[in-house]
Amino acid sequence: MSSSQPIRIGAIDLGPSTGRVIVGTIAEGRITLTETRRFTNSAVPLPTRAGERLYWDVLRLWGEIREGLLAAVRDVGPLSAIGVDAWGVDYGLVNGNGVPAGMVSAYNSQRTTGMPERLFSAIPAGELYRINGLQVQEFNTVFQLLAEKLDGGLPTPGNGLPSRTLLLLPDLITCWLTGAMYAEVTNASTTGLVDVRTRSWSRPLVERLRTELGLDLVGVLPETIEAGTVVGPVRRDALEVFGPDGAPTPVVAVGSRDTASAVVAVPATGEDFAYVSCGTWSHVGLELERPVLSEASRRANFSNELGVDGSVRYLKNVMGLWVLNEAVRTWGRQGLDVSLTDLDAAAESSEPLRTVVDLDDPAFLAPGDMAARIDDAARSTGQPRPRTVGEYARCINESLALAYRRAVRQAVALSGKQVSVLHIVGGGVRNRLLCQLAADATGLRVAAGPVEATALGSIAIAARGAGLISGELARLRDLVRASAEIVEYAPDPDAAEAWDAAERRVFGEPASQS
Repeated sequence: MSSSQPIRIGAIDLGPSTGRVIVGTIAEGRITLTETRRFTNSAVPLPTRAGERLYWDVLRLWGEIREGLLAAVRDVGPLSAIGVDAWGVDYGLVNGNGVPAGMVSAYNSQRTTGMPERLFSAIPAGELYRINGLQVQEFNTVFQLLAEKLDGGLPTPGNGLPSRTLLLLPDLITCWLTGAMYAEVTNASTTGLVDVRTRSWSRPLVERLRTELGLDLVGVLPETIEAGTVVGPVRRDALEVFGPDGAPTPVVAVGSRDTASAVVAVPATGEDFAYVSCGTWSHVGLELERPVLSEASRRANFSNELGVDGSVRYLKNVMGLWVLNEAVRTWGRQGLDVSLTDLDAAAESSEPLRTVVDLDDPAFLAPGDMAARIDDAARSTGQPRPRTVGEYARCINESLALAYRRAVRQAVALSGKQVSVLHIVGGGVRNRLLCQLAADATGLRVAAGPVEATALGSIAIAARGAGLISGELARLRDLVRASAEIVEYAPDPDAAEAWDAAERRVFGEPASQS
């Protein structure tokens, strides 16, 4: 530590369901967290001529963030630095002053249906993967931009309309705080437009999109920067937030892709680990030194997202607690009051591995009745449908653990990196049943924690970027480990055969272990 007085870092953490402002106070070799504001977030449906679309109310989010930062200074103390993270792929188009040029579409809107096929008709999927190394999901930014172009949301250069700059959501908030426009690379790598080997926009790809699909992004994409870069001070006209010495608080580009900051907070003591960042989505993978761009990796639909300090997050985005949370919401609308505590107890007492499904099926992506969709999936694989809310919850938890098992084993086989422990971080750590099931399914020791991994990682990166602490990733992880409770789960050595059988029911054969 470079200062005898406490270091206070403001972390703005935006998720698709909730957002919050947290202050991390770094003192005596550990981080203490104080939440100063928590707020809900959800996509807002609006009718359009093309059908109903989902949008984010970013102006409301901005108001909540401002209130959270003001409360942080008032209730905790002056802020030494601020970092912003959010989910990937979604963006706003702004004019030269940073004013939104339109609505901010949500990734689970239906506008991108058919866009991957349209793009691959011009640029084959294999060629694209060798550039961006990205898992194909309909909501990837490049597919959203193609839909935006077809909807007329991107002006054609030379037609007299003002230019636009694309800012991913955390970069948009940072722009409003500082006036600076940039693309932090951990999040930019989720767009499909970054060359994962050079860690910057792929100019050849941008040119091909222009000439072959009429998607002109020249002048739309801002400069890329790495996590840890000081972007600038908070502008007084945006917010009067000051540091300990009375100077404006600097904003530091953290791992603005929330998973990138969460992986920084994986409290590993070595390099032989796999991780699950578990929240609304689950991100399952390995930390590597270089991307895996093989055809086998593409066919397995793995992503090479860029990480902090030159690392690569080799991962698969799989379904997370979204399915369980949506099921609970649906039951509530149907008049069934189910507490998560009671649901967890009911799930634990239900029959193991009675019904498991592929939660990565697109049927589980949109809001709606998840129990009915589980029934359909069970029927299609010849399994009994769950009979109680406890059995549905057990099915969801076991299906998540099955997805973790497959993703970890595939990542190991495709990368050649061996692992001995699975770290689970994020909100899913609170789900004790899921953590034990993950250990049983993977056959790996599970280290669960910290819950607030994204905030802790963001705080550590911001503090280091501002010159307040020092050290590489291992040192940052030491700081996180000293600050968090870690609970370990040992795998059941007799469970492997039952999980192999469950995997065969759903997928035909177990994923490779080598």
